[in-house]
Amino acid sequence: MLTPERRVRLDDVAAEVGLSTASVSLVLRGAPGPSAATRERVLAAAERLGYRPDRAASLLAAHRSRLIGVLLDVRSTFHAELVEDLHETVEQHGYDLVLSTITRSRGEQRAIETLLDSRCEALVLLGPEAPAKRLVALDRQVPVVTVSRRVGAAEVDVVRVADDVGVGQAVEHLTGLGHRDIAYLDGGPGLIAAERRRGYQGAMRGAGLAERSRVLPGGPDEEAGMQVARALLDTGDPLPTAVVAFNDRSAVGLLDVFVRSGVDVPGQVSVVGYDDDLVARLAHVALTTVGQDTRKLTEHAIALLVERLDGTRTEHREVVLPPYLVIRGTTGPPREPAAAR
Repeated sequence: MLTPERRVRLDDVAAEVGLSTASVSLVLRGAPGPSAATRERVLAAAERLGYRPDRAASLLAAHRSRLIGVLLDVRSTFHAELVEDLHETVEQHGYDLVLSTITRSRGEQRAIETLLDSRCEALVLLGPEAPAKRLVALDRQVPVVTVSRRVGAAEVDVVRVADDVGVGQAVEHLTGLGHRDIAYLDGGPGLIAAERRRGYQGAMRGAGLAERSRVLPGGPDEEAGMQVARALLDTGDPLPTAVVAFNDRSAVGLLDVFVRSGVDVPGQVSVVGYDDDLVARLAHVALTTVGQDTRKLTEHAIALLVERLDGTRTEHREVVLPPYLVIRGTTGPPREPAAAR
């Protein structure tokens, strides 16, 4: 007798229609053999009983999980957008996602181990900070693709945006408006931060402003941006006429303190972020920022993994996508002509 707590099994359907489990299995799998009348009886019984096939058990028997693990930072709105696009993309290939998060108390290595323990067939690592050697070793266990991070090794698939080019676009936008006193709000010690920092420094050199380069020690979140803004205000020195931030989160923290302190943005200071996340698009934020095409990033990432899983490709690839500048309300001409400073 079935109870509400027990999952309906294949043999329950078989007992309902008086057939063997083998015959019922043929019907439910759409395999040839059973008559049309038998198919109708079995399908009607399965619907009546609320039978759902045990996908996990079927995959286990086939030595497949059809699961792709995703490493993400739970605090990142940009990662959240990537995961949304990943869900849509993997379903088109017949896979599902397992998410494992980095938090304040949960590191990257533990999050990856959770994905491996969950029998994921491949891994998508969003902005990992692990050394290249560790990523290569991980790829020898299961196919790995890193997203939004350069890897200095040929043995790992990579899909990323040219971060240095993106920051260069931000600097070029500001110099085009007449800015010369352009500071950079750094993202900390991470590898992605280093790439974007190089992009800022290279763009300033290209604009003939190398001597005016100014990297402000920061971090990847709103609090880091708030601390930098307070430090700038506390010195009593003139503010830079523009700040390029490591990402949108730190830019929003910077904006918050500036607005609360009566600093006019962009009248006194122009601000540019990076990522074009959901917060940047809000009307009351309207942040000028560098965007990344999340749909293309995820489509390329899953395509690379599926090729590896299907055995149609063995060599590793790096796909580099172009960034794009989104001009909104936080940038404008400097507070005074450059010649007057």
